Amino acid sequence: MADVLTVRVHRAPRAARPTGRDWLFAALLGVLSLPLAFVAQGDNAHTPDALGWTLYGLSALTLAWRRHHPLGVLVALLFTEGAYHALDNAHSALIAVTIVAIYSLAVAGPRRRTLAVVPGLLALSVVMMSLINPHRGMELARISGWIVATALAGEAVRVHRAYVGAIVERAQRAERTKEETAARRVAEERLRIARDLHDLLAHSITVIGVQTSAAAHVLTADPERLDRAAVAQALEGIAGTCREARGELRRTLQVLRADEDGAPPPGLTGLAELGRVAELAGATVSMSVDTRARVPGAVGAAAYRIVQQALTNAVQHGGTSVRIEVTVVEDHAARALRVEVLDDGAPALVPAPVPAPVPAPRAPGFGLVGMRERARSVGGTLDAGPRTDTSGFAVRALLPCAE
Repeated sequence: MADVLTVRVHRAPRAARPTGRDWLFAALLGVLSLPLAFVAQGDNAHTPDALGWTLYGLSALTLAWRRHHPLGVLVALLFTEGAYHALDNAHSALIAVTIVAIYSLAVAGPRRRTLAVVPGLLALSVVMMSLINPHRGMELARISGWIVATALAGEAVRVHRAYVGAIVERAQRAERTKEETAARRVAEERLRIARDLHDLLAHSITVIGVQTSAAAHVLTADPERLDRAAVAQALEGIAGTCREARGELRRTLQVLRADEDGAPPPGLTGLAELGRVAELAGATVSMSVDTRARVPGAVGAAAYRIVQQALTNAVQHGGTSVRIEVTVVEDHAARALRVEVLDDGAPALVPAPVPAPVPAPRAPGFGLVGMRERARSVGGTLDAGPRTDTSGFAVRALLPCAE
């Protein structure tokens, strides 16, 4: 199969050209100015002949380029009109054409060009006309005020358009900023919802999984000597964890729906319940919480979620025999709340009832990321990693208490 070679030709952008409306405007202005060409103006001025009409038409049609090349139009008119007037054609016929050309130059701007070009061309026109006909040169000098007024009117229109354009641009920029802010808030809210649901579901599901594994082991380890009390305790722990998860989920949904009577987010007072749930999973939890600490609600909620995730990680990775120490105290010197969760990382004492297949590699979790985000959301910091003094894992957070 023959290869097909595609060659892209980059064409230079075409220069701006007059539109049909531009040509129509120029022709219409020339037609409307025709009556002035038949008015005798003394000093041997006469109605244009064939050459005069040709110069008249060229001058009028030149205005079709006024929006794209205003300075070029004015320079071209200097020659065509100069030749027209040099032949003593009716001098008033091209007044409207000249005014439109000067106005277009002033509207296009910039101001410095208008202030430099208009007086210069006016002076040159007066000199040229004076050399051709001194009387017409003096008359052109007398009506130069109209030319200056036309330039000033064009400058005023240009300034007004620039002002309106600036207002529109600011409004558009403000609208874009508003949309970007709204999109950022939506993204932040989605992240917060994902973080809340992760903290809630990961904790509850982990505890339920450990308790279920323990109950299954009791049922299959020695069926002849079934420990019904242990099974009942494990099942009761599962039921309690489910009730706690349901309450947490209800509170989360109330916050998301912004109910006026919704329960406040959990704080330091809810840490004891987290420890009790972890103990139902078989962990040994030693908790020291300064419940008298006066912290903002957001800081208390962040501390609650950090401890919740740290307990989840400890139970999940340390097993049912893990020992966990939780310390939450207020540091008055630093005006911050110190949160510390330490575990010894002991392996689970309950083996799996049956050999399990090798699990597929798990995707990295969001527990540590979520804890750091919780700390940053209230202006705090969080460090998490293996302990250096012994085996296990340590989570330490410092959460500012200032409002």
